[in-house]
Amino acid sequence: MKKVILSGCHGRMGQVLQKLIDQHLDFEIVAGIDHTPQKNAAFPVYASLEEVAQTADVVIDFSHYSAVSTLIKNCVTKELPLVVATTGLSADTKAMFPIASQVIPIFYSANMSLGINVLIKALQAAAPALESDFNIEIVEKHHNQKKDAPSGTALLLADSINQSLTSPKEYLFGRAGNDLENDFNQMGIHAVRGGTIPGEHTVIFAGPDEILEFKHTALSRDIFANGAMKAAEFLINQNAGLYSMQDLLA
Repeated sequence: MKKVILSGCHGRMGQVLQKLIDQHLDFEIVAGIDHTPQKNAAFPVYASLEEVAQTADVVIDFSHYSAVSTLIKNCVTKELPLVVATTGLSADTKAMFPIASQVIPIFYSANMSLGINVLIKALQAAAPALESDFNIEIVEKHHNQKKDAPSGTALLLADSINQSLTSPKEYLFGRAGNDLENDFNQMGIHAVRGGTIPGEHTVIFAGPDEILEFKHTALSRDIFANGAMKAAEFLINQNAGLYSMQDLLA
């Protein structure tokens, strides 16, 4: 039985993960972390990892970007493997990963969906062949409660494409104005917010007289929780280091 400490246990994704773990014979949540520890739960809930008395095999984080840096420090202190699935992380927080991963194994992905990460591989295979003749645009759609824009996944897709190009594109976040150049060297990234859309990402390659689209649609939040569980299962058996979905799918 793999023992999990769930960070952000009372949040949307924390609740989804709880339901999936309850159905999984190989995982057990032994403690939770949340800024509202007083809420009822099937396990003890603390305000920080520093307070947690239970032993565990791994920490899975679906919390708030502002809480992740402290969580990383506490995981290093307790020498606990950490899966970070929280989005919207600052550059300063991300800079902590390579340092902390010298002590503990850390798994980070801007999107825990297996499908998204297979899409990345497809985009990196296609982009170099289309680079010289096609404009590249990304459109992402999410529910109206999502706070960050563009999504971490949109940036992940853009960064992954740029890594495969001879001449990386400059990111343009939305368009406005009456005299736009629509520079070929730019990659437009556009955010839509509305309703209860779990997540949709479309990458458009627009060339002379033809358009190629790669699209991923999340039909529920379960896909992210499933990916986080697979990441946790993978990470438990790893040495200190920084890992991603590309390592899991290799």
